[in-house]
Amino acid sequence: MSTATAIAVLVGSAALSVTAAGTASAATAASVTSPGGIAPDGPLQRVFVGDADKGIVVSDYAGNLIGSVSLEGVTGVTVSDDGATVYAARAAFNEIVAVDAATLAVKAHYPVATDTGPRHIAFSAGKVWFTYGDQWSGNLGSFDPAVDPASGTDPVTLGLFPAGNLGIWGQGLLDTDPSQPGVLAVGETGVSTDSMAVLDVSGAAPALTAYYQGDYSLNSGIGDIDLVPGGTQVMVNGAQLDSYAGGKFSASTTYPAGQRADIAADGLVAQANGAKVAVYKAGSVKPLRTFTNTAGVVDLAWAPDSSRVFALVSSGTKYVVKALTDPTKNVPTLTVNAPTKGTRAKKLTVTGKLSASVALPAGVKVKVTRTDFLSPSGKALADVTVTSDGTFSFTDTPPSGGIVTYKVTYAGDAAHAAVSASDKVTIPRTIPSMTLNHNGAVYTYGTDATFTAHLGTTYTNRTVALYADPFGADKPKKLLKTGKVNSAGNISVKVDMTRDTTVTAVFAADSRYAGRTVKSVAGAKVKASVAITKQYKTAKIGSTSYYWFHKKTAPIATTTMTYYKGREQRTDVQVYYQGKWYSSGSQYFALGTSGKCAVNLGAPGESGLRARVRAAYINGSSGDTVNSTTYSSWKYLYFTN
Repeated sequence: MSTATAIAVLVGSAALSVTAAGTASAATAASVTSPGGIAPDGPLQRVFVGDADKGIVVSDYAGNLIGSVSLEGVTGVTVSDDGATVYAARAAFNEIVAVDAATLAVKAHYPVATDTGPRHIAFSAGKVWFTYGDQWSGNLGSFDPAVDPASGTDPVTLGLFPAGNLGIWGQGLLDTDPSQPGVLAVGETGVSTDSMAVLDVSGAAPALTAYYQGDYSLNSGIGDIDLVPGGTQVMVNGAQLDSYAGGKFSASTTYPAGQRADIAADGLVAQANGAKVAVYKAGSVKPLRTFTNTAGVVDLAWAPDSSRVFALVSSGTKYVVKALTDPTKNVPTLTVNAPTKGTRAKKLTVTGKLSASVALPAGVKVKVTRTDFLSPSGKALADVTVTSDGTFSFTDTPPSGGIVTYKVTYAGDAAHAAVSASDKVTIPRTIPSMTLNHNGAVYTYGTDATFTAHLGTTYTNRTVALYADPFGADKPKKLLKTGKVNSAGNISVKVDMTRDTTVTAVFAADSRYAGRTVKSVAGAKVKASVAITKQYKTAKIGSTSYYWFHKKTAPIATTTMTYYKGREQRTDVQVYYQGKWYSSGSQYFALGTSGKCAVNLGAPGESGLRARVRAAYINGSSGDTVNSTTYSSWKYLYFTN
């Protein structure tokens, strides 16, 4: 056993490993599977998330993963006031681990002499505070990080909840407030889940500031507790404000329904409610801003500078860190309404409205951009002033046909986020005349066929693209030529016709004429011939040349045909009788990869018989459809004694 492993065993820990911090990757979101608290670090601009399965997962301020510490069983995390150290509670291992926030190296282990914690953890007045206990009895402990646990002096002190008949049940929730150092809120989570307390922990021992013995007259259970800065209030379950002036708790303001919250040092409230996170100013129950892309929020925390809220949200089987930026900026509502259709070079009117739940400055202006065929990257139009009731309108004369988009943008201000909206107008364009020759033509195999596209009147664009798409999945569509038509409006290209081919001509449109595509489907025959062997001579009968065979000799007809995978050739045989040719049968035979197929025609055993044979490719019946039906010339046979 190595020394490092032996030490890990002695402190009751699983093997510890560190993934060093590095450059953030925008493609990798920080995620956990079993959440155990979230703690932003202002000086380093990092977010530390506890995970009972993974340990500590570290993200940057954008929510991207930058590192992790393998530390099984983390149930809570907190960061020291200077941002230099992260403390992780490990309830199942009865310890708190200190981790260097910059390097993610483990600095120290603080054993806690109880088998019921530590569970929740907080940093206040230079000390680390934690709760422990079972559902019937809970308590408070702390330690001074300045005391080295390896020095021989145990820095951990238990049983710190103020004495008397007062107490908490379960491993209580903890919260601190940077604007009120030395103040600690405790909310119980045990059997009677309604009790809470506020403690002064700035002295040698915690002192009770206020206490409430839960009888459900204030809160119906406590799942979240937060200190409210600058006063004597706590927020319970993300909605209920309870005052503790005079040492006793009493109900105060109620916010709209929520499940949990976090309160920034300046009093801003971030409240999770189902799939939404709402942000409120201190003392206001009307949200400044509502984020709706936060389904399944399980935890959230403010950045120390209040620049953003970090939400731990559900994503399938895991939870990811999502950074909610500009949380204090109200998001206006912007609508834009343009006519459905218009006419090129004729004036049209676009209207809209800009409104916000937080009053907008007087005389604000919106920017307008027109995007069309002539300005694909957008053309800025004159800014438009919004009236006192939030409405606005402007006129424009679209110079181009097609889809014209008007985008309206409000850049935002100190109290409002930027917002934009758009609407589209269809401006009809003239359809140009366009033709392409040779549709339906069939060519001998290998013919160089010239296809000519003719383009009628257009405005500025005289370019046509010509494509060839041979039949068969193994031959992709290919651009053959792109260019301007000649003075007669024509552009031509040669196509080697070895397969049936779709030739396409494409005009891509201009500002006044719509795009146009025309197609021509032309056929290509296969190469097909038949060679006859086993004859004893050739001679003419009348004007026709025959292959002569003895009646007991079987002719061999060898077909040569353009090969294609799976292709079959058809052998046709006819017999001459009383001045006419009659079919004697047809049969398909597979071509070899060489394109050849030899067929034994059999010996008739009868003299004076005349026959003829040919090869055929039949589109659709010969195993494929890439060529047009083709017949070879007939070969004539004559049988003698």
